[in-house]
Amino acid sequence: MTERTSNPTAAMLVIGDEILSGRTRDSNMNHLARELTLRGIDLREARVISDDHDAIVAAVRELSAAHDHLFTSGGIGPTHDDITAEAVAAAMETPIGVRDDARAILAAHYEARGVELNAARLRMARIPDGATLIDNPVSAAPGFSLRNVHVMAGVPRIFEAMLAGILPTIPGGRPVLSQSLRVERGEGDVAEPLSELARAHPTLAIGSYPFTENGVSGTNVVIRGGDGAEIEAALVQLSGWLEA
Repeated sequence: MTERTSNPTAAMLVIGDEILSGRTRDSNMNHLARELTLRGIDLREARVISDDHDAIVAAVRELSAAHDHLFTSGGIGPTHDDITAEAVAAAMETPIGVRDDARAILAAHYEARGVELNAARLRMARIPDGATLIDNPVSAAPGFSLRNVHVMAGVPRIFEAMLAGILPTIPGGRPVLSQSLRVERGEGDVAEPLSELARAHPTLAIGSYPFTENGVSGTNVVIRGGDGAEIEAALVQLSGWLEA
């Protein structure tokens, strides 16, 4: 069962052939989900797509229209296959080019390190018109927000730093709380009590997750929602049913 709230909603678009090929393991989706939960923003959908311009354009249009916020990771580096910025601009029908403020950030960063700001690195200063820069305290090259689309790097350390900077600027809702109950019974044994509990508490999300540890099998029941008192009441009710 999925809890429905009045919280802002979000989607995530993970972009990169390296993710789909298995060469790189994505951790940004998990990090984003945890951070959004803490801010009361409901992550409703996540997709992984290749470095394909038309696919990115189509996904950005669809997901940004369906949710309050869209977060992207990947494809904003200096190489030829880093095409996310152009694709997002195309999706929003917005011109894109090297922007003076982004260029200045990169110029200062590379000058301090004695590194040339060559044409490849300058590609990271391409920003759609009207976008707001997202600070990158790790490697300087900024991300950007264009309307409700927040474009960030794919490298986890940089993605996390960018997200930490932008999340305080996004209004949140009611954080989702959760509690769990370990039951040493199989899912088939607890399915009926969980169905009754879901009917009794329609605003809560109730999930069951089987486990086997040290020869012991059972089910972890997780109850999520915005009302801590109701979650506690549901746990007490479930415990009473299982002990009866």
